[in-house]
Amino acid sequence: MQIDRIVQFHKTIGDITRVRIVALLRSGPLHGQALAGKLGVSPPTITHHMTKLREADLIYERREKNTIYFYLNEKSLNQQAEAILSIGGGGSDSSSREPAGDLALQKQTVIKNFFTKEGRLKHLPAQQKKKRIVLEHLVEGLKPNTKYAEKEINEYIKQYHEDYATIRREFIMHQYMYRENGIYELNPREIWEKP
Repeated sequence: MQIDRIVQFHKTIGDITRVRIVALLRSGPLHGQALAGKLGVSPPTITHHMTKLREADLIYERREKNTIYFYLNEKSLNQQAEAILSIGGGGSDSSSREPAGDLALQKQTVIKNFFTKEGRLKHLPAQQKKKRIVLEHLVEGLKPNTKYAEKEINEYIKQYHEDYATIRREFIMHQYMYRENGIYELNPREIWEKP
């Protein structure tokens, strides 16, 4: 997650009405009229706040007949709220990490097992920890502070594996890259998911 996104998240959530909406949605989905009634605001005000929360990926919606229900995206909320702790390596899990030597040896083993001698990826590991090691190895060839078109990312991944769509999606899901309007950029190393 880019630092801009972390800042945008805090700006979005830094509104008392949006904090109250998030608190209400923790108890379960609600439609716009119910939110307006509980908060004592007009439906257009709810629409405005829901747009901001949707843009920040903090809510999603589902339609049931003629009514749209809003749901809290708790996974995204937790990731974005905790992302600030990862900047500079100060994550809350830093004390539970393995010694550097053990981790380096494990990385070497995973890379040896999942890549051919020519450097091609055999397949993505099923185990999350090993998958993150593989993904980190793959993104190390990308340049920081460089914007890549989707086609460029696809070509880069094809050097290693033919299923570029899955790997590209994994880059985003595991916070190695950030995507906006079809443009990809490497996230700072400090906020990559740690192997």
